[in-house]
Amino acid sequence: MTVNLQDPLSLDIVVESNRALSVDSSIDNDSNDQKCATWVHEALAQVRIRVFRGHDDTVTSCQFCDGDTKMLSASHDRSLMLWDLVTGEQLASFNDAHRGNISQARVSQDTSRIVSCGWDQKLHTWNTETGQLLWTGSHGGIVTCCNFSADGKLIISGSDLENVVRIWDAHSGHLIHKIKGLHTSTVTSCSFSPGGDRIITTSMDRSTKFWDLISNRNTITLTGHINIVSDASLTNDERWLATVSWDKNIHISDVSTGMYRNDGAQVIEKAHEGCISSCQFSGDGQQLVTGGFDARVCIWDVTNSTQKLKLQGHVGWVEDVCFSADQKWVLSCSKDKTIRLWNIMESHSVPTLLEKKRAFGMNMYKCEECGKPFSIASEDLHVDIKTCVLCRLQVVKERDSKCAVVSNPSDRGQ
Repeated sequence: MTVNLQDPLSLDIVVESNRALSVDSSIDNDSNDQKCATWVHEALAQVRIRVFRGHDDTVTSCQFCDGDTKMLSASHDRSLMLWDLVTGEQLASFNDAHRGNISQARVSQDTSRIVSCGWDQKLHTWNTETGQLLWTGSHGGIVTCCNFSADGKLIISGSDLENVVRIWDAHSGHLIHKIKGLHTSTVTSCSFSPGGDRIITTSMDRSTKFWDLISNRNTITLTGHINIVSDASLTNDERWLATVSWDKNIHISDVSTGMYRNDGAQVIEKAHEGCISSCQFSGDGQQLVTGGFDARVCIWDVTNSTQKLKLQGHVGWVEDVCFSADQKWVLSCSKDKTIRLWNIMESHSVPTLLEKKRAFGMNMYKCEECGKPFSIASEDLHVDIKTCVLCRLQVVKERDSKCAVVSNPSDRGQ
């Protein structure tokens, strides 16, 4: 199948350089294979796009794995697929993995196991390398979501009808916790905190909840959305929680200091032109990616609550989105049966992004250390800042590391 598709990007890009982006010829073909990946951006595009085709129905989830060199996808066509992101090759396909639509699939951090769940009320765990089914768990209704803990020792799953959250031993399949009454309607997403001692769930009951696995109780309840809360993401330092909803809004709450109780959430209203289905923070917590019914993938500057990029190309509801660990790539999947890989490495130089920041009273400067542009609010112009926040954080880390060495008695002079 020959693909001549070129996606319109709503970036209003004015090309400021005649430099063409280099693309490895070894990963720019395979267009005759239906289960392949194809680059579809223009030669001078500042956001490169690769489209993965192979599923025959809605692609419900996508995730980077194995050091961002591979990707796992799941679909309503009842299959799981593992892809090589370097070559675009499909490495493995778990066909008929479920007897109904697959709601979600996730891979463990070491890439050794996959967990999947579906409309057949089943939770399956697979050996990634051999494709062997390791164990199966059951719910009393459609299993809507599933996830691994960061250490790969636990699995969480949620369902509709019974509105129950279950915690499983990832190796044995033994049911550890069955949490009833946490929500009054369908559980839409579930995940572990980075530390692994809490779980975060969202629901059609319009709430987001934290459950402490040590004390076995609900410790935080967040409300405020006026429609279904579809997804949530917690920063790696566990301070900020983002929730997205069918009400088209994004809520960002400070759940570490408890400020959300007095100040409420920071709200980005009408972030999409329709229901928002998924979200994820970048590793440093400075960016948030969202996807929704309007077929768009949006990247947000969390500090300034401004939209950095609006990526268009999907022709159906975007079901899932995620950042790569190095924050240079974004994955998205959709009802249009495709997965898209977006290279946002050069996004800081997109002209519309620079203009948006100026419009919000942000002054743009070039970092003297890394050379990338960064913004400073107008009211902070009296402060002599010459480097971006990431470079400043690196200096602090290096300084703290030196202080720790000096303070160690064993390292002091005799």
